[in-house]
Amino acid sequence: MAFESLTERLQQAMGKLRKKGKVSEADVKEMMREIRLALLEADVNLQVVKDFTKRVRERAVGAEVLENLSPAQQIVKIVDEELTITLGSETAELNKSPKIPTVIMMAGLQGAGKTTFTGKLANYLKKNENARPLLIAGDVYRPAAIDQLKVLGQQLDVPVFDMGTEVSPVEIVRQGMELAREKKNDYVLIDTAGRLHIDETLMDELKQIKELTQPNEILLVVDAMTGQDAVNVADSFNQQLGITGVVITKLDGDTRGGAALSIRSVTGAPIKFIGSGEKLTDLEVFHPDRMASRILGMGDMLTLIEKAQQDYDEKKAEELAQKMRENSFDFNDFIEQLDQVMGMGPLEDLIKMIPGMNQVPGIENVKVDPKDVERKKAMVYSMTPAERANPDLLNPSRRRRIAAGSGNSVVEVNRMIKQFKESRKMMQQMSKGDMNIPGMDQMFGSGVKGKLGKMAMNRMIKKNKKKKKKRK
Repeated sequence: MAFESLTERLQQAMGKLRKKGKVSEADVKEMMREIRLALLEADVNLQVVKDFTKRVRERAVGAEVLENLSPAQQIVKIVDEELTITLGSETAELNKSPKIPTVIMMAGLQGAGKTTFTGKLANYLKKNENARPLLIAGDVYRPAAIDQLKVLGQQLDVPVFDMGTEVSPVEIVRQGMELAREKKNDYVLIDTAGRLHIDETLMDELKQIKELTQPNEILLVVDAMTGQDAVNVADSFNQQLGITGVVITKLDGDTRGGAALSIRSVTGAPIKFIGSGEKLTDLEVFHPDRMASRILGMGDMLTLIEKAQQDYDEKKAEELAQKMRENSFDFNDFIEQLDQVMGMGPLEDLIKMIPGMNQVPGIENVKVDPKDVERKKAMVYSMTPAERANPDLLNPSRRRRIAAGSGNSVVEVNRMIKQFKESRKMMQQMSKGDMNIPGMDQMFGSGVKGKLGKMAMNRMIKKNKKKKKKRK
């Protein structure tokens, strides 16, 4: 994730405070110097850094310690709150038209990821709102963009309107809007052209499209890897076009992430979505409070829970819960769970969303090789149906046969079976409401991180209770 180096620096700065019983003004000053350097190294805008550190310092020096929080924890809480404010305070929803269609226009430089984001947004709207979007291919200067949008449309079963590369983008958009009204599409997503830099021709074209469609949203798509330049681009587009929101792509790359911390403050436009991968499902609504927690290494349980709920079939989840309670979880369920979890994204990224896991020694080096998952699946597929349903049948001779059949050693098969049994035992304890599981204290801990983790768990429990009541 883009903020890893920033997270590490901020944790080091605040980690020194945690060791102190009392925090002096000199300690706060030293911490603020470290935070300022960490933000500047992350390519955060200088003025944003100055404003942020000034607010934190003023609050930290005069802070009253809350009950159950040490002075150090109180300052961590202040940094978390001010970081959330810098990122935009509240989640910004899409602006919608009272009558269809809602028009969303993409803007940005060439290579920022506008076309890919258009496909991701169409998928998001279709999945979450049962929407019927129409995509308009308005980038006539890059033929590959039209082809790419068509391919995405086919994958998503979403219509794409185009007129090739010989017609002006304004005319394409005009006729596309007529089709959307005729077909009663509730969303129109316009993929516009970009340039390697901002020029007058590009802006005139975008202004004409804006005048023609009166869009509900003008989303500026910004590549996180461009760093401080992304802020300058956003500011320029905002002044000339009046953007309503920002989308930051490629946040999964090895970038410093400073753009995300700067854009909101510089433009005043909220960040609405972030792209975190190449797949069409790799799109997240931007939550300032959750991103602040991630940057500070506090995890992001709410997003993790939402990912799980999004990718899990509710009926299957209930069946699994019943099996966990009855201790009848078998290798068939194991394979299904592996596929479900791997579908949520890289496991090392999911682990870091759990509050407190950043404190586990060596966690930053954890990498889950997809090939290792495939090896485990090969072992299970080498079992007979009876063995998968009843793991207790796996005696030494059967294990040797599974090892030979899957191309693994007996040691590896034994290790996998041991992991399976430990996981099954832990899941059974959790299903019975026994949270006294080894590692749970380290996972949540006390203070701010613990409160965030427990808050997330409580929200999840309440949400599930509401669902059960509705079904009744």
